[in-house]
Amino acid sequence: MTSGHADRLVSLRKVLAEAGLNGFIVPRADEHLGEYVPESAERLQFISGFTGSAGLAIVLADRAAVFSDGRYTLQLAEQTDPALWERHHIIEEKPELWLQSHAAGSRVGYDPWLISADGLKKYEGVGVVLVPVTANPIDAIWAERPAPPMHPAVPHPEAFTGEPSTAKRARLGQALREAGQDVAILSDPAALAWLFNIRGGDVEFTPIALGYALLRADGTATLFMPAAKLPAETRAHLGNAVELAEREALPAALDALRGKTVRYDPASMPVWFKTRLEAAGAAIAEAPDPVALPRALKNVVEQSGARAAQLRDGAAVTRFLAWFAQAAPTGAETEISAAERLLAARAQEAHFRGESFPAISGAGEHGAIMHYRVTPESNRAVKPNEFYLIDSGAQYLDGTTDITRTLWTGPDEPPAEAKDRYTRVLAGHIALAQAVFPVGIAGAFLDTLARAALWQAGLDYDHGTGHGIGSYLSVHEGPAGIARTSKTVPLAPGMILSNEPGYYLNG
Repeated sequence: MTSGHADRLVSLRKVLAEAGLNGFIVPRADEHLGEYVPESAERLQFISGFTGSAGLAIVLADRAAVFSDGRYTLQLAEQTDPALWERHHIIEEKPELWLQSHAAGSRVGYDPWLISADGLKKYEGVGVVLVPVTANPIDAIWAERPAPPMHPAVPHPEAFTGEPSTAKRARLGQALREAGQDVAILSDPAALAWLFNIRGGDVEFTPIALGYALLRADGTATLFMPAAKLPAETRAHLGNAVELAEREALPAALDALRGKTVRYDPASMPVWFKTRLEAAGAAIAEAPDPVALPRALKNVVEQSGARAAQLRDGAAVTRFLAWFAQAAPTGAETEISAAERLLAARAQEAHFRGESFPAISGAGEHGAIMHYRVTPESNRAVKPNEFYLIDSGAQYLDGTTDITRTLWTGPDEPPAEAKDRYTRVLAGHIALAQAVFPVGIAGAFLDTLARAALWQAGLDYDHGTGHGIGSYLSVHEGPAGIARTSKTVPLAPGMILSNEPGYYLNG
């Protein structure tokens, strides 16, 4: 948080006033609505200083607020200036209700590329006039905004995917035909990565290439991606049934869908697509992203790869734990040096390609900050006789990992209260890991198993228990999860989900 953020708010309000707007909604999102975004899309961080992976801000002429979930409560307080921003828990103080209270009758702008149709619907009926913008006003004041990434998309071998792209497209095309749909919109780069068996490097931690696609019921497709990102090897891999086009050709391609039935996911895709399709005269079939569930159901090759990746990752983590047991009591290590040691251990393993998310390396009080991300400024020593949390993961060509360990540095015994909390969390983990349940059960029904031991002591944690994990893809993958608010997607054979109950004591 710096005085620069005050200047940026002044500049943004000036641009909004010139555009006839009384306010603006700033999601933490890119034009694909992904979790991890390129630097060029970090608009929420630019305007507020908040670096969390989930949240949004609303800027009005006389006040501003930033919202995030329970994972980032402490981080939000540390990174944003209370003189500039109200800070709210996004569940306890819903942004749309805050807007209703403070901006009734106002013209509030939004970028239709950065919000889904379902997301926008929440703001309808709260007494404001919602105005889509054609150019994001934050970009107008962001003089040193980084250029969009242009890393190449490369083929991902069938030895790791277990199924050729032609078979995937044929399978999904048949599903479209059976549903009476002519074409499906694909805006999630992870969906493109899975469907076309390609990977990229456009965002940190997730090996994706940014782009869009239209998948037709006959199994053919159009991939909208800059030609500079598609080397000859990738073009040959994609084949003649995949037409290649620049992103600038996307509006005209949608306009040409007049009279066609087009599948569009209102929960995960930018509302821009819906608006354009409506104007084109297409019939919109609202349904989940057709790639999401098939991608989650890992085939036998992907399952085998996941097991192999976990074994290698586990070996690296074990080497780290052995080192940490000796190093921690000395007090000579820091949060950064410990994280670097684990990263170096992983880098020795076959098929390693990088971290799957920013390592959460938190000693003492920092361990209680959900999704804490150490910086040179926040870095501190790992001291004797305290807890140290390391939540990290890796990307391997054959699988993606996510593992958390909470360690006592020693040399003394941990306090009785610490032992009790640790044991309750472990009991919840074991209960979920050993669960036997019938077909058709959704994750919300299993979430209680992980929390029960904590509930018995009047304790809980403010995040979900488990999330899907991709195959050399997103470490957080839908559509299934394990949480009180999980969607009703049943767990099914082939899905890989994490199991991570927790306990956090601030201070």
